[in-house]
Amino acid sequence: MDVVREFANGALRLRVLRYAANEEVHGAWLTEELALRGHRVSPGMLYPLLHRLQEAGLLKSRIEVVDGRRVRRYRTTKRGKKVLTDCKAVLAELAADVA
Repeated sequence: MDVVREFANGALRLRVLRYAANEEVHGAWLTEELALRGHRVSPGMLYPLLHRLQEAGLLKSRIEVVDGRRVRRYRTTKRGKKVLTDCKAVLAELAADVA
């Protein structure tokens, strides 16, 4: 078990929820934004993550047609925002404890 990798994956999920809480996001934008934060995320990793978060009721999505292409946009649900808030509290406790 790689503890650092598990922690990084948790951070990735939280970042996706946070970005989608601020505005609607789509996969290509998320890939670029996450890369700026040090997450190397392939479409084969990102889209299953988005689907899992949606299945868990943390994200919702809608399809929009842009220049003849279908683009799925994601937004954090009310439940997702609650989970994000709860995780931030746990993270703050952890940071204070570890620092």
